Amino acid sequence: MKNEYGNKQVYFVGGGIASLAGAAYLVRDCDFPGEHIHIIEEMNILGGSNDGAGNPDQGYIIRGGRMLNDEAYENLWELLSSIPSIDRPGLSVRQEITEFDNANPTHSNARLINRDGEVEDVLSMGFDMADRLAMGKLIITPEDTLGKLRISDWFGPHFFQTNFWYMWATTFAFQPWHSAVEFKRYMLRFFHEFPRIQTLEGVTRTPYNQYDSIILPLQKHLEPFGVDFTLKCTVTDLDFKEGDGITVERMHVRRNGNKDFIDIHEGDLVIVTNGSMTEGADIGSMSSAPKLNGKGSSWKLWENIAAKKPLLGNPSSFNDHVDESKWESFTVTFQDSVFFDLMEKFTRNRAGTGALVTFKDSSWFMSVVLAFQPHFRGQPEHVNVFWGYGLYPDNVGDYVNKRMCDCTGEEIMQELIGHLHFQEHQEAIMATANCIPCMMPYITAQFMPRLNSDRPKVVPDGSTNLAFISQFCEIPDDVVFTEEYSVRAARIAVYTLLGVNRPIEPIHQYQYDVRTLFSSFVTSFR
Repeated sequence: MKNEYGNKQVYFVGGGIASLAGAAYLVRDCDFPGEHIHIIEEMNILGGSNDGAGNPDQGYIIRGGRMLNDEAYENLWELLSSIPSIDRPGLSVRQEITEFDNANPTHSNARLINRDGEVEDVLSMGFDMADRLAMGKLIITPEDTLGKLRISDWFGPHFFQTNFWYMWATTFAFQPWHSAVEFKRYMLRFFHEFPRIQTLEGVTRTPYNQYDSIILPLQKHLEPFGVDFTLKCTVTDLDFKEGDGITVERMHVRRNGNKDFIDIHEGDLVIVTNGSMTEGADIGSMSSAPKLNGKGSSWKLWENIAAKKPLLGNPSSFNDHVDESKWESFTVTFQDSVFFDLMEKFTRNRAGTGALVTFKDSSWFMSVVLAFQPHFRGQPEHVNVFWGYGLYPDNVGDYVNKRMCDCTGEEIMQELIGHLHFQEHQEAIMATANCIPCMMPYITAQFMPRLNSDRPKVVPDGSTNLAFISQFCEIPDDVVFTEEYSVRAARIAVYTLLGVNRPIEPIHQYQYDVRTLFSSFVTSFR
């Protein structure tokens, strides 16, 4: 069957989960020769935004942690069911994750902490009738009617002081100025999570960070097929065949600082990750704050090609609003369990349950997650690692008189210790703490207010050999900022461009489930 493809080549621009998933679909469902699949990545490692790096001595780094969900990640789970586990022969990655999550379920007993360092009672969502009516109206309002409205255009000030907003916003990283359309999509897509948002029971966790648990098994699965991983190579532009259609005929690349090109022959395919949520990320240290960087190569590539052809989207809606799309994360490595022991006693969360703890009155709107340990492959038993973030990095701290974006890792730890009221333990906590901050200018760029036309279709109208698979392509009804979006886009791209007549896992419509509807209605009046 492979012979039918002749010398056809498939080029993936970007080495994130979408490209790896696309390559996996090619070899699994299309019997496509692996040596004709090329994944071109600017960094020296695959994984894109699903990262996990470092070591116990210099400190570990996770730019972001991805929330997974059993009920809503239909294509991700279907794909991982066919990817073998690295650690447990005979098991798939999906089975491995399910077993781990069942043995270590997420359950938060301290979802919100107030300014006095007290655990808030969050059983009530805190809605008034105006909030409930606005929410109900949003859910039934067509997207085209909402246009570029922001969440704050739809809801009154009271809504943003509710327990629901504090929890929903920090679970998914929404800001009041983000798109009302994206917020509506999340409400529909995660309708089943609304009644249990206060415990986060619906969060499915991986045994390690997502790079070690998902990316590495995908890469190891593809290597025996001969898939070409071209690292440290940047795609800078695409040339199109003249005419009204969309046909790529050349890729411009930069290798080792030198300009080069790849000719795209008839039958070849180009599948592009346009834009990146972690583009321009910068890492600080215990003694230095991270910088705020500008646009990188993935944004510039999208800008270049969108200027040449209609229907390829409008990157400006997403990458020209850094003040509204940035926030800062931090990863902390300890050489002992002092902080973890204190947190377990304070939150009443069993160590390593991965429960999100948000300091709702924090001027940085800060949250932390203590994952199951070890969180990295090869992490020593005595080492503990956790991750946190602040959604308002331009605000001055409550305990450190500096903006978060100007703070060193040591100062971020001081602010965190203040909110926990752990000052009497500060010396013991800081004795082995290594806090590495990370500024991400575009981390929620995909949530910016936009029109449907601002995101290109996975396969644009008129395209003969070009598809998009990023968080900035358009898949009706699905939600960006998820692993599922990337994997679904990759599956659509591969099947459509190769004319494969196979089903794609449908989006579950939980808003039409009577039991979910009733439970959500009751929850809104708690």
